Amino acid sequence: MGTLRVLFLLSFISSPWVLCSTGKHFDQDSTLRLEQQDVLLNREANLEAKRSKREAAVLWLGEDYDSSMVFLAADEPDNAPAEGGDASELPTCLLCVCLTGSVYCEEVVPEMTAVPTLPKETAYLYARYNKIKKITNKDFADIVTLKRIDLTGNLISEIEEGAFSKLTLLEELNLAENQLVKLPMLPSKLTTFNANHNRLKTKGVKANAFKKLEKLINLFLGDNALEAVPVIPQSVRIVHLQNNNITDISFETFCKGNNTYYIRPNLMEVRLDGNPVLLSKYPNSFTCLKSLPVGQYR
Repeated sequence: MGTLRVLFLLSFISSPWVLCSTGKHFDQDSTLRLEQQDVLLNREANLEAKRSKREAAVLWLGEDYDSSMVFLAADEPDNAPAEGGDASELPTCLLCVCLTGSVYCEEVVPEMTAVPTLPKETAYLYARYNKIKKITNKDFADIVTLKRIDLTGNLISEIEEGAFSKLTLLEELNLAENQLVKLPMLPSKLTTFNANHNRLKTKGVKANAFKKLEKLINLFLGDNALEAVPVIPQSVRIVHLQNNNITDISFETFCKGNNTYYIRPNLMEVRLDGNPVLLSKYPNSFTCLKSLPVGQYR
């Protein structure tokens, strides 16, 4: 279909002035200049790419698809980078799929090495399996509507302190499968935080990093290099700390010392398997829990 459209466009152009869909006029004589033909061909290729993105959105959304909800960039600049260039030079909604309130930038080609510029109404960002290396204070500074960020499978090794400080509505933050050694201050309304498969050590996670997250329900810190269990808020239901270097726990880790009357009803699942700690040495450390943690007992 794209090839037929190109042939039609080139055969149609016969008048001295032709108005292209980019809004530009081409002055011509009996034949179109080669560079003008290139512009038309590139333009048609870009339109075909946009149509493909819309078709991908249909497959993604299935029966819930509504074409009126899909927004793609109206035009691509004439100086767009060639194949193999930097993704940061392309408009976000040409590079990604933008739906109302959601931006999908997964396994982007050309490579995405930084957080893309987002539409200001964005609530959900999915930028998984790219090559983003760093999160700066400016990346989300103006996007206060964000509720979910998923950056799984990137190369993030640094997050500037305060990078999430303005995200007062953020509920889910997924930083799994990156290269983090340190965590910044996290938004207070988080319900789910996932930092599985990073390089976190206890010195890179402040002792009270999660203590004030009173709405936190799911905490995933498995497959890191933590030496101790961080303070876990009372609201948490699921804690995954498997495959770390935890060697010791105390009466205060999950419960309140020797207070045998204290019950922690919310905490339903604790994973400590794959750690050096021998849990059978600390029988009084789990008296407040409904079930014993998963881990090594002998």
